[in-house]
Amino acid sequence: DTPGIFRPRRRLDRAMVDTAWGEAREADVVALIIDAARGLDEEAEAILVGLSGLKMPRVLVLNKIDRVDDKTELLALITKITAKLTFDEVFLISALSGNRVADLKDHLAKAAPPGPWMFPEDQLSDAPLRLWAAEVTREKLFLRLHEELPYASTVETTDWKVMKDGGVRIEQTIYVERDSQKSIVLGKGGETVKEISMKARKEISEALEKPAHLFLFVKVRDNWGDDPERYREMGLEFPKS
Repeated sequence: DTPGIFRPRRRLDRAMVDTAWGEAREADVVALIIDAARGLDEEAEAILVGLSGLKMPRVLVLNKIDRVDDKTELLALITKITAKLTFDEVFLISALSGNRVADLKDHLAKAAPPGPWMFPEDQLSDAPLRLWAAEVTREKLFLRLHEELPYASTVETTDWKVMKDGGVRIEQTIYVERDSQKSIVLGKGGETVKEISMKARKEISEALEKPAHLFLFVKVRDNWGDDPERYREMGLEFPKS
């Protein structure tokens, strides 16, 4: 699952797009997900051009088919896309309702070559716990504010202490670039950051199978998007320019 491919406007955008293409080049099979309601726009056409140079099996996935009333439009869209690039399989799904999602999962599972387990079954992540916990909070932050604050923030775990009761006390800082963004993250009366904290704490506690006490702080750090350390924390290569 890559960060997505879009038209980069900032250094962080370039890092995410570079990572997405790098992962695609190493994959056993590539699934291109297109918003069926939006159709084939310029960004999707650019992705088709990029995928044409990759030799692994390709799967076309049209998502949000529940938002297309005239189903003949779906066939026309498939014809338009496959005229530009061939695909081994085509799936029409609705991630919202789950329609045909199981078929897609089954196909991808069969397409992946069998291999040894890379990590123990009970291992949460291949990242250190501090980074993993920051990623959990970053996910909740993105899901809650992706429209108001897309990729304009990052999360750092600043403290991790094991308590006497076996639980953990975690302090994390959410960095944004401007005071206006800080206000968005905090929300009215701190309600937004409280909601993010509750959801992140719940997932962390369940994964660790022990109580987790999570404390979030929101700080403004100008140009954090130019700090190589922030990129390493997110598992991204820092673009040189």
